[in-house]
Amino acid sequence: MSETLQDVQLWILTAVLLLGAGTKAVDRTAQGPAVLLPVPLRRPFTVAHAAVEAGLAAGLLFCSGGAAYAVRGATAVLFAVGLVALVRLRQRDPEMGCGCFGGLSTEPIGWRALTRSGLFLAAAVATFGLPHSGWAALVHATPWHGVLCAAEVAVVAVLSPELREAVVRLRSPVPCELREVSRKQMVRRLHASREWHKQRPLLASPEPVDTWRHGCWWFARFAGQEGDREFSVVFAVEVGRRRPDVRSLVVEPPAE
Repeated sequence: MSETLQDVQLWILTAVLLLGAGTKAVDRTAQGPAVLLPVPLRRPFTVAHAAVEAGLAAGLLFCSGGAAYAVRGATAVLFAVGLVALVRLRQRDPEMGCGCFGGLSTEPIGWRALTRSGLFLAAAVATFGLPHSGWAALVHATPWHGVLCAAEVAVVAVLSPELREAVVRLRSPVPCELREVSRKQMVRRLHASREWHKQRPLLASPEPVDTWRHGCWWFARFAGQEGDREFSVVFAVEVGRRRPDVRSLVVEPPAE
């Protein structure tokens, strides 16, 4: 039974890493631990992260012997570092999504994301010592493999708010003009943008003075100050896209 459970961990980790790599590759919005880096490094880091996940997934599925031990150790390190990064990110910005599955991971980091990361770390450690590859285990799978795999998939599903987000996007292709968005969601998208980090030094406060919606755009006005000069900084965040366009404009007060 213990070896059967180890086999299942290989399959679960392979699937999770492939899903994570795919969603990160197609989503250009900086999410999760990437926001801890300077803005120019965020997209390259996300692409590199996706490539590493895809490579580890292939290794878990096809490598055996010494190569398998190296891949499984690297997978454990990846999840351990990711867990630490999520804890730091939650402390820095409690409203930020984990970015585990790209743009689908928009819910703020909470106990579910942290528990899930911890379980994946434990799953990676559990595969240590298994001599064969995930593919070999798949070829010789038994009904017990299916039962354990289904049970673990159910647990992961409960810990994955991304499923609800994916279902909503598939079932509700609402025009952007009519799509409902929360203020917190739009603020998170604004904070993840280049425009925000470019204009942030000019803002007197990180809290907007006013917010409003017009068509497919969400607007936020902030008080700006540079020396004795006072002005407003207006941001526009596109609604209805996973990779929203964000624009900004400095507005001078009317002349007296």
